[in-house]
Amino acid sequence: MGTICRMRNTLRAHVHIHNFLQHTYAIIPCTNSPAPPAQTHISAYPVFPMKEPDFNDPKTKQAMEHIRSILGFIGDDANREGLLDTPRRVIKAYYEHFCGYSMDPAEPLSRTFTEIDGYDQMVLLSGIEIQSHCEHHMVPFVGKAHVAYIPDGRVVGLSKLAKVVEIFCKRLQVQEKLTAQIAGAIQEHLKPRGVAVVVQARHYCMCYRGVHQPHAWTTTSKLTGVFLNNLATREEFLRLISITQSPSM
Repeated sequence: MGTICRMRNTLRAHVHIHNFLQHTYAIIPCTNSPAPPAQTHISAYPVFPMKEPDFNDPKTKQAMEHIRSILGFIGDDANREGLLDTPRRVIKAYYEHFCGYSMDPAEPLSRTFTEIDGYDQMVLLSGIEIQSHCEHHMVPFVGKAHVAYIPDGRVVGLSKLAKVVEIFCKRLQVQEKLTAQIAGAIQEHLKPRGVAVVVQARHYCMCYRGVHQPHAWTTTSKLTGVFLNNLATREEFLRLISITQSPSM
């Protein structure tokens, strides 16, 4: 009976932590519906002002109590010195890990430049470091993203491409959805002739648990416009990012 009670308490703890994240970041619950196509507006992910954790808020206090319950469930003593501040640290870490819910991916793409002397070839930003969290186990997946587009009369600052990647990474994710969202945001707001995104990542949920494959990499891609319809453009992109080579960390 003691084990069953601990399991029930832990389940309630996970549910409450999810509710805490909804309260703080207004998380949209995960559904089984497919990711929207690149042309679909990303307003399905509403943006709310950044909210610092309020440790006097009853919801925050309750979330920290449930974290203490999880510490007890795994067999440790939440009252020992090394764990006394762990619930507070976890809440602060969640604030950092999931701050993408309060950021609008349209904002970094809003300022563009047209004085480009007719440049209409590929713009590629490769090797963007990514750190995100799997929405199934809430453990990290890390790797690199490669983002390219063919401008149609205007370009955006290079750092803004990396910012879009970061915004979507700072949310609970699956890699397939992350890849589609990055491409969709760029296609929606820049309206280029085409977008190409490749993400390569190692997922800790399968590296250090389950099938235990620490050297396995997952690669996903999303292509639109000329990258999808023009073989030469697609091959140039794949060659430039050396897609046939294993990523290194």
